[in-house]
Amino acid sequence: MSREQSEGLKARLKVLYDGDTPAAHRFRYALLVFDLVTIAFVIVSSFLATPGTEIADAVIGVVLMADFLARLWIARSRFRMVFSLYGLIDIVVIASMLAPIVGEGLAFLRVARVLRLLRSYTMVKRLRQDFPWFRRHEQVIMSAMNLGVFIFVMTALVYETQHFTNPKIGNYADALYYTVTALTTTGFGDIVLEGTGGRMIAVVIMIFGVSLFLRLIQVMLRPDKVDFRCPDCGLSRHDRDAVHCKACGRLLNIPDEGAV
Repeated sequence: MSREQSEGLKARLKVLYDGDTPAAHRFRYALLVFDLVTIAFVIVSSFLATPGTEIADAVIGVVLMADFLARLWIARSRFRMVFSLYGLIDIVVIASMLAPIVGEGLAFLRVARVLRLLRSYTMVKRLRQDFPWFRRHEQVIMSAMNLGVFIFVMTALVYETQHFTNPKIGNYADALYYTVTALTTTGFGDIVLEGTGGRMIAVVIMIFGVSLFLRLIQVMLRPDKVDFRCPDCGLSRHDRDAVHCKACGRLLNIPDEGAV
């Protein structure tokens, strides 16, 4: 490949990963779908024990490596990208897919990339444009996503640390059942995490259960902010019971369910 061809390919990749063209938006949607499929595969494969899952792991690992190398090639600072939190997570995920004996199942960390992608300004802006329902319920959707990601990570952590040694944690369903009962502080007691590490995980889950979990549920059921554009300054996010705009003091008339 000549230098001109190399520079041209690099420019096209930059547009796909960071651009604002229709092709770039379709590409990032495809990446998001691929990440979600990868996470679903990790969950489903916990119920299976067939040689085909290792082949699928390798195929997914190769695709993830190609994606990582492409982003590394176009990165402004390759050192910063590799040693960032998301860069290290990507490396661990790729290693776990290509060398499952070393770290099988750590691909669940791919959820971090899904979270980053959904929280990127470009993706959120595009979702607002493409899906009116997302624009109307953005806060609820983002809170539900945060809650789902947290439950998923905790479930995966329980599964990965316990399924080899704890006969009661045989798959993701068992780990999810334990995580939800711990988060809600129900604690039926039919599944108990083994070892000091397991107890520490249980402590972390329960602490978050009485703080973050309840807070996210509250936000989902009753968002703190409403979308209403101030006629004077343009501020579009206000407290639900706001009478005046916090930015300019303009009297507001925010409609709600009780308005007649």
